[in-house]
Amino acid sequence: MNILWQLFTSFSRIGAFTFGGGYAMLPLLQQEVVEKRGWSTEDEILDYFAIGQCTPGIIFVNTATFVGYKQKGVLGAIFATLGAITPSIIIVMIISSVLNGFADLPVVQHAFGAIRVVVGVLIYNAVSGMWKKSVVDKLCVCVVFVAFFIATCTTISPAWIVFGATVFGLFLGKMGYKGGAKQ
Repeated sequence: MNILWQLFTSFSRIGAFTFGGGYAMLPLLQQEVVEKRGWSTEDEILDYFAIGQCTPGIIFVNTATFVGYKQKGVLGAIFATLGAITPSIIIVMIISSVLNGFADLPVVQHAFGAIRVVVGVLIYNAVSGMWKKSVVDKLCVCVVFVAFFIATCTTISPAWIVFGATVFGLFLGKMGYKGGAKQ
């Protein structure tokens, strides 16, 4: 039961003290799950992030579910997921009950502006860390830029871009390419 409680409290703590969504939580997830608890390796957490983004739902909740499942199966997944969503549910209920009366105050607007800036920095930090681990050669750089171009210059769904990259990666694997794969 101790590991289940640790899963719940660890993901609750991350969920309660991070703002800005899944990408802003990635550095804290890595610190807690990889460095502090040793529940996953850096490569595994990158895989969880990638799969968590490709599956329906919130990347943080999906990642929590994967980590919990790895530790204690279905019960671990449930505890980690509940830990991840409980703070958000409580915070949203509290904020929604009082925000309407304060949302237009300049001090609240300035606070949200500052939070947006910090969230941008956290997202940049997460993306640069993932870039260093994932973009390992010229072909990977080309794939990144093609995916970025398609995502920003067309109306193609990101799900199709991920699917296309997956098919391309499988094709490269069949052809014997090992540059972007974990060695």
